[in-house]
Amino acid sequence: MRVIAGTARSLPLKAPQGLDTRPTSDRIKETLFNMLQAYVPGAVFVDLYSGSGGIGIEALSRGAKKAYFIENAPKAISCIQHNLAFTKMEDRAIVLKQDVFSALPGISERNVDVIFMDPPYQSGQEKNVLAMLWNMRYVTEDTLIVVEAALKTDFSWLEEMGYRVEKDKRYKTNKHVFLRKAPMP
Repeated sequence: MRVIAGTARSLPLKAPQGLDTRPTSDRIKETLFNMLQAYVPGAVFVDLYSGSGGIGIEALSRGAKKAYFIENAPKAISCIQHNLAFTKMEDRAIVLKQDVFSALPGISERNVDVIFMDPPYQSGQEKNVLAMLWNMRYVTEDTLIVVEAALKTDFSWLEEMGYRVEKDKRYKTNKHVFLRKAPMP
């Protein structure tokens, strides 16, 4: 696992040992950031369920002005901190060492540009996180939210919740769903 592009290009990143995290492969990360390239420079980026921190670090490497890393597993937090120090990006990173539901209210930004979430597959946490994000003042109609999920995860409820899907990118075993708040009537 490595940083794909930007100021930290090709630097290797540590991943937590064990099966508790599944780092996004370099190939999928490259595809994801090719789709995000217009949104990342100068952005405030939030990486929920950060794992190794690879997604948020990629955003920083590609020009995000700040990234929040939200993770509560001690091994993963240690990896995030190591990876941030190794890539020399600690000054633009905020690591919130708590579960997503406790951490979201602690984000002190006027606006967040991109939120990436990769909750444990089949946990059903996507719906609860999106319900909570709907009410966060920093999530606007301009905020791009990307959810990584298992290929068979059903998102038919998004419209009911007030979100609109902009893109659905499928891979062999998982997918990225790009969404935003729907405009208020």
